[in-house]
Amino acid sequence: MLAMKRKQIKKLSQQVEHFNKAEMNCLIREFYKLLRESSDPGRDVQGLDRVEFKSILVNTFGMTADRLMNRVFRAFDKDNDGFVTINEWIEGLALFLRGSLEEKIKYCFHVYDLNDDGYITKDEMIRMLDCSLMEDPTDEDSYDGIRNLVELTLRKMDVDHDGRLSYQDFEKAVKEENLLLEAFGTCLPDITSIAVFEQRVFQEHL
Repeated sequence: MLAMKRKQIKKLSQQVEHFNKAEMNCLIREFYKLLRESSDPGRDVQGLDRVEFKSILVNTFGMTADRLMNRVFRAFDKDNDGFVTINEWIEGLALFLRGSLEEKIKYCFHVYDLNDDGYITKDEMIRMLDCSLMEDPTDEDSYDGIRNLVELTLRKMDVDHDGRLSYQDFEKAVKEENLLLEAFGTCLPDITSIAVFEQRVFQEHL
């Protein structure tokens, strides 16, 4: 592992509750390993850019929908500087790997709210499901199927019946039926991906 001040590790440990100190050190080592593998020689950056990060989402966590991966990157890159830094990596993985239902509800809503206006609209639902489910953009039957799926989902989740989902709508629906957490596309790793990642990273670096 590259040299890191104990003060920085201690600060990360205080910010993130879901990992013990040994796990934190393993995740730090993994971050710098990925940074070395992805960076060009002589490139002096302290984070993973969008392309590098999306490659990790595909190869490690099995995500495929480009629009949703862009939103996942935005969720990790909290300061919106175009890089996932070590702090953002640890905080993001805390939610990815060990997050509570409440934390995941907030995260998924943020990912699905494409224009960050506090609502998930029909158009946003269609755009997300379109990139996740539709193999042929010219297939009208598939598009109609997605629109029908959106209508059914809205009827189930739109508590105040205003034709869009507020955070309160989304939270209530997911708490009643957890399977609705990723109703508009995969933005969290599945149990298998989490287990493989943790086994590899925590064992490899211990």
